[in-house]
Amino acid sequence: MIKDKFKEIRKFCETHSDPDTVKKYSRYFKEGYDGYGIKKEDFESVRDQWIDDWSDEMTLDDYLDLGDLLMQKGKLEEKSFAISFIKSERENYTESTFDRIGIWFEMGISDWATTDVLCMLVLSSFIIDEVISFEKLKSWTLSDDEWQRRAVPVTLNELVKGGLDPTIAFPLLDPIMLDQSEYVQKGIGTLLRGLWKKHPKIVEGYLLKWKDQCGRLIVRYATEKMNKEDRKRFRKKK
Repeated sequence: MIKDKFKEIRKFCETHSDPDTVKKYSRYFKEGYDGYGIKKEDFESVRDQWIDDWSDEMTLDDYLDLGDLLMQKGKLEEKSFAISFIKSERENYTESTFDRIGIWFEMGISDWATTDVLCMLVLSSFIIDEVISFEKLKSWTLSDDEWQRRAVPVTLNELVKGGLDPTIAFPLLDPIMLDQSEYVQKGIGTLLRGLWKKHPKIVEGYLLKWKDQCGRLIVRYATEKMNKEDRKRFRKKK
């Protein structure tokens, strides 16, 4: 059954591939765009149809098995389908589900877009629904995979609108504040910028502590909404 679903998804992707859309999105992927270029409306329509049609036959475990195939062998849209399928099973998440999804980074998550969609649609729910602890997410900061490390600040960023306390976020960021990956740095900076809007003094204090050591992309992204004079305070000492 799983292999048949994979073949159906692959056939849809190949028949709806659009070179113009591939060209359009390629400029956003410095590491290379590995996608079919499926139009958004076509993707969303068939995604919703599959989830509805398969609701009586596919379980969370089935979708995880299908997700393994899609992550290992698929392009960007196929990986996005895998994430959407898992999102539809939110009520059944367990801590072992989180661990299983973590293996996807080894299998085939290799770009910022797949990472961020996974964080937005799936990983943030594990924290919101208290399926896992913040400490569990923190363990990913030790990963050798830059995308898995990026997933920590990007997942936290999804919690900002729900009132994330910066003092909860900071201990999760400490292990990766010296990270050399530009994508991890951008993720941290974006999170700090979002927290700064609600907690400026606390975030500024944290950033001042790290500004002479951390990557400059963190500082650039974190201070983006500050005025010019305020940004000067965060220049690295020579």
